[in-house]
Amino acid sequence: MSDLWISTALSFFLLMDSVGNVPIYVAILKNVDTRRALWIVFREMCIALIIILLFAFFGNQLLSYLNISHETIYISGGIVLFMISIKMLFPEKLSIADCLCVGGEPFIFPLALPLVSGPSILAAVMIYSKELESKWTLLSALFAAWLVTLLILLSSPFVKKWLGEKGLLALERLMGFLLILIAVNMVLNGWKIYSS
Repeated sequence: MSDLWISTALSFFLLMDSVGNVPIYVAILKNVDTRRALWIVFREMCIALIIILLFAFFGNQLLSYLNISHETIYISGGIVLFMISIKMLFPEKLSIADCLCVGGEPFIFPLALPLVSGPSILAAVMIYSKELESKWTLLSALFAAWLVTLLILLSSPFVKKWLGEKGLLALERLMGFLLILIAVNMVLNGWKIYSS
């Protein structure tokens, strides 16, 4: 393995933020049966991989065709994430999982997009697809990062058994606050790119 491959795979892994997403996955899937939660994590990770691959091959053309800038992705993603985090911090009668579910479970949003396949990783794969001469390096590094992320996130349903109901509630509030910070940072990054 070359240094370039290792650095590319490591960059992708860090941008997918698997460790940081574990508590968020736990909070969102807290009302879902463990076996079903494992399937949801796997399904959402597969959807995230498809989204990332689409952006790796067609992202630059799509954004250019629609006349959408990278900063627009950052700012809009930040606004949506901010709305999610507010619901986590100040829940109504429905939990955050209920608010985001279709048929009782989350689908695509927010587990696949924007938590795993967020603006950072999408922008990165578009940049790497231009810079790397070998598509094999890009794809193999991406798949390796995705596989490690998948294994880490598959552990998230078991965390809820260890924490209990009160622990999950506290974790959901904490993750809501951290998501607000991430959302504001996304908006600021988008604004910084727009201003420069």
